[in-house]
Formats: sequence, structure tokens, C-alpha cells
Amino acid sequence: MMKKVCWPYFDPEFDTLPERINGPSCRVCIDNESSEDSTVIKVDSVNKQDILLEVVQVITDLNLSITKGYISSDAGWFMDVFHVKDENGNKLLDQTVINSIQLAIGGGRNGSRSPKTRRKTGSTEHTAIEMTARDRPGLFSEITAALADMECNIVEAHAWSHNATLACVAYISDQSSLSPIHDPLRLASIEQHLNMVLRATPTPTLVDNNTKQQEVKTADVVGSESTATTNVERRLHQLMLSGRDFDTPFSEPSTSPRSPLDHNGHDHDSMKAIVSIDSCYQKGYSIVNVECRDRSRVMFDTVCTLIDMGYVIFHASVTCRDGSAFQEYFIRHTDGSPLSTENEKDRVIKCLEAAIERRVCEGFKLELCANNRVGLLSDITRVLRENGLAVVRADIATEGEKAINAFYLRDISGKKVDMEFIESVKKEMSPISVQVKNDESSRPSCHARHHFSLADMFKSHLDRFSQSVLL
Repeated sequence: MMKKVCWPYFDPEFDTLPERINGPSCRVCIDNESSEDSTVIKVDSVNKQDILLEVVQVITDLNLSITKGYISSDAGWFMDVFHVKDENGNKLLDQTVINSIQLAIGGGRNGSRSPKTRRKTGSTEHTAIEMTARDRPGLFSEITAALADMECNIVEAHAWSHNATLACVAYISDQSSLSPIHDPLRLASIEQHLNMVLRATPTPTLVDNNTKQQEVKTADVVGSESTATTNVERRLHQLMLSGRDFDTPFSEPSTSPRSPLDHNGHDHDSMKAIVSIDSCYQKGYSIVNVECRDRSRVMFDTVCTLIDMGYVIFHASVTCRDGSAFQEYFIRHTDGSPLSTENEKDRVIKCLEAAIERRVCEGFKLELCANNRVGLLSDITRVLRENGLAVVRADIATEGEKAINAFYLRDISGKKVDMEFIESVKKEMSPISVQVKNDESSRPSCHARHHFSLADMFKSHLDRFSQSVLL
């Protein structure tokens, strides 16, 4: 008679037992029932460095607006609640978007997160260049011209200008092969040439001891995979911070002149951020209060800056109402100590104000869609420069054979541009596809017509562009 063999029993659910006992490392709940006018995103997770920034980045990368939020990360556990809306101010009803949020924040069963939502610059097919410099009229145009002269194709580029400081992240490829540039000698030559362009000044200026020293840095030219995991906008914030754009230049006029009223007739002072710092001695926190005009990505800008300055956010609350955003952050140093000196508090205030103002473009937005070619961006920016327009922000991308260029422009002298006049000029610029947008308000300007004509400006170069920018 054969002996009965007994094998050990393995519960098929055994491998999920730790998760069922202790809970997953990150739980994401998306609720469309609790609030009448917004979707509620709840995140419970094991606390780790930068998790708040990751969550906020996912939300902003999906172009969702945060109307209310509560964050707490004491005792090793991170909990937050965000009330969000889509671009049209409605709840999130698209299941694809809901799934994207859960996947991007929640990750897999073992708590590993999916790759961060990021732009297509995460590709390894391009070479990344990072630049910071003291800005001057036409500098972005000079950079694009220099890259064209060195037979570099600009696949994507993003540039910010604020307080006479320029930061730029560009992704390039070889003009002939459209492949990454690996030759060390050529990379060194590109970097040297760009440094010469960035350091060039049309006329020598006297700089007193109170003025920000000129700082020019060109990042090592490396494969774009080195910056692929870093959000491009966060990198721009870091570059602007290293360029000390929070220091207002005194002896040199800014390329971004300010005036009492913006192009919509709004009081500029009403758009400035108001930042204050209090102390919570009982709990050992420093409390940062921010009040500013509500806009897209404003929470990302402040959270990004605080974290990149080396502070840990333990608690936070965010509320948006009547066109204003109110934020409160309870922070400490990484060693657990609060802000200790008035100089440190003053620096935090200046850096947060700068981070918020970097996106506030008081000029107008010009969008061009054209067939891509090497040198196209250089030609377009040269036209803008020759007609007295300063680029305060630029977002350049390519989609197949098309080049999508978006420029935020302002007259160098600070004069107003009549938006109604520009709208009428669009019809005279065929066959170039051009859109002029006013992101802040659809209300037209009441100022007199400005001296320059976008129609004349483009007509003078139409013959040069016509063969390459036909749609």
C-alpha cells in the first residue's frame, strides 16, 4: 500500500499578505461624488523625499488646476487631498485621465511608480544643452543663430527670462544625420561657442557692489537621458535659481521692463506675489504664507522652489478663490530645524516671489506652425529681434515635419502693443500659420496703436520663408 504523500500548502494569496496587512505603499482614490464642482484626489503613501512634488507634477502635467488642497506628512506617512478641475473647469470624467493619474501616482502592486509624466525630451535621440546667463535684448535669437551656424538642429527648446536672467534648455541633433552628437571635440566646440555668445556684451557697463554679478554657465553637453527624469520646467526653475534671478538688477535695465499697467490694463502690483514667514515655536516649524493671483501651475512653482532650496514640507494647505491663490506651508530644514535668521527668511521670500513671477508674461503670445527645417527658428527669432521684440518665454517643439513655436513677447522699450491691431494683421500673413493669443484675458487693450507692424515685419521676410513654412 502506497504511503500518502502530503505536500505543504501554499496560499495563492500569500504573496499579497504583507500588502493586505500593512496596506500598499501608495493608495490613490479619485472621488467624483464628494464635491459638486470638482474631483477629489486622495493620496495615502509611505512618506519619502519629494513625494509631494511628484504628485503635484503629475496633476499639473495633465493640465489640471488645483482649487483646494490639504497635505500632511508627519510620522512617516504622507496624506494629501486635492480638489482639481480640468482645463474647462469641470470634473474629471474621462476615464483615461483618471487611469493615468492612478498609474502615475500609485504605481504597481509593490509600490514602484510608473515612469514620471514628462515631455518627449526623455528620448535618448537628442543631445541636451542647458544655459544660464545675464539676459540682454536678442540673446535668445543669438543662441539659435549660433546653433544653426554650428549645423545643429534644434528639436526642442524651452527658455525663460526674468529679472535680466535667461535660462534655456535645448535638445539638439546633428544637422545632417539627425542623430545625437557624441564627438567630444565637437561638443567642446559647441560649448565654447555658446559661452562666447552668452558672455558677449554690446557695451561695457559699470557694476556696483550691490548689483548681481554676471553669471554665465553652460551645462555639460550630454545625452538627454541625463535630464530625462527631471521635469523640464523644474530644471528651468533650478537654472533660474542658480542664476540668482531673485536679485533685482539695479545698474542695468531689464529686458523685461515693467510698467504700472499690463497690456490688459491690470495693475501690475496686484499680480505680484505676497510672501510672509511666521514661526511656530511650539512645533518647531516655519510657516510660509503665499498670496498671489491664481493661475495654472502656481503650486508646482512654489513647491518646486522650496524643495530645491533644501526645505522639507510637512504640512500645507492651498485654497483658490476669487482669482487669488492662498498657500500655507509648514517647513523645516532637512535636519529638522526651522528657519533661523532674518536673512534666510528674506532669501526664501525673494526666491518664492521670483518663482511665481517667472511665468507671468505681460506681453502677448505668438504661435507659429510651419514645416520644419534647419535654421527656421533662427530666422524667426531674428525677425522678432530686428523689430524690437524681446522673447520673455519660448516653447519650441517639433511634431513630425512640423515646427510648433510659441513665443511670449514684449516690446523692448516697454511700450504697449495694441492687441486688436495684431489680430487684424494675422490675416495679412498668409500662408504662414500664426496665432496671437492673450492668455491673461480676452479683453482688448485700450492703448493707442504701436509704431511697428507685424504685417510689414513678416512681409519683408516672406520670400525667404515661403518655400519652407507652407502648411
